Amino acid sequence: MKAQTSETTQVPLSAGLAGVTAGSTAICTVGKEGVGLTYRGYSIEDLAQHSTFEEVAYLLIYGQLPNTTQLNEYKELLQTGQALSPAICSILEQIPKTAHPMDVLRTACSALGCIEPENISLGSAYSKKMASRLMPFCISALLYWYNFSGQQKKINVNTQEKTLAGHFLHLLQGKTPEPEQRRALDVSLILYAEHEFNASTFAARVCVSTETDFYSPIVAAIATLSGPLHGGANEAAYQLISQFKDPAAAEIGLREKLNNKVLIMGFGHRVYKHEDPRSPIIKEWARKLSLHKKDETLFKVAERIEQVMMEEKHLFPNLDFYSALVYHYLGIPTIFFTPLFVVSRISGWSAHIFEQRANNKLIRPLAEYTGPASRNYVALDKRT
Repeated sequence: MKAQTSETTQVPLSAGLAGVTAGSTAICTVGKEGVGLTYRGYSIEDLAQHSTFEEVAYLLIYGQLPNTTQLNEYKELLQTGQALSPAICSILEQIPKTAHPMDVLRTACSALGCIEPENISLGSAYSKKMASRLMPFCISALLYWYNFSGQQKKINVNTQEKTLAGHFLHLLQGKTPEPEQRRALDVSLILYAEHEFNASTFAARVCVSTETDFYSPIVAAIATLSGPLHGGANEAAYQLISQFKDPAAAEIGLREKLNNKVLIMGFGHRVYKHEDPRSPIIKEWARKLSLHKKDETLFKVAERIEQVMMEEKHLFPNLDFYSALVYHYLGIPTIFFTPLFVVSRISGWSAHIFEQRANNKLIRPLAEYTGPASRNYVALDKRT
């Protein structure tokens, strides 16, 4: 008797692919035994404490931490990538002020794919430089559109900042950012850089598995990240925290929401079982910035919400919850929270795109059919 083909083999159904191993990767581990996060073997705690986002981006895209010469060259590459062509500026100027910044980034990346298309014949080294170019490009495109759509101001997007965090804050604030601000944002970018087969990364891998160009899976990933159940959770988290005037009001209001079955964003995780290892790191930065601003009210509100969620739902905060406060204390508009996620995660998405290309197989899962049984066709004039 012949073995069944893969198309007819019965496999257990898993809603949302929960618990399903859909491939292999050497880039990241998430929640081994319910805890922990590593990028190419390095713990997130070590990277957040000792590294910079530029080092982490290099690690993810090139597979190893850079030495001093490599890092300096990489920073120069990123700084060169700040530039916007007149064609891109013209496109950005057509996007209305009412557009969501995530839609702006999706459009800008798609347009760049037309203006600066990938030439696969030049090899992976060229494609990796192109991937790195996208991170400063997204910052410049976002802030150019923001200033033009709001004030009809055409800003110079080229700065002398040597970090992506500094570049973003400089364009946002119109001046050199404070060192503590730059480092706080830098750490958040490290924490957001990569997270295995999450929804946007998987979308990128599905897309590139069809042998598309590099930009297409990035656009697919941005579109996927736009949803509130993925990247938009940090915006929702801030909206929750900011509606309460003090911890007591937060406790009353949150318990009322829970009684009314309202979904509380920023808590729990599909993979982590006990704690999101990124959360304590970003929470400490939220605490530092609240002290620096001499405004601890929202931080204490957030802590009370965290306490109630653990008591009532046994749910821990994920990265999005306290990162929302960090971005608030940095003066970043709420609509930019998820776009910053994009800037960071491009490094992880790119790493997965190159990994998928290196050992590609078209991603095509099965589906469980739940429709009608076989039926005979009925002629149009005989249908009731």
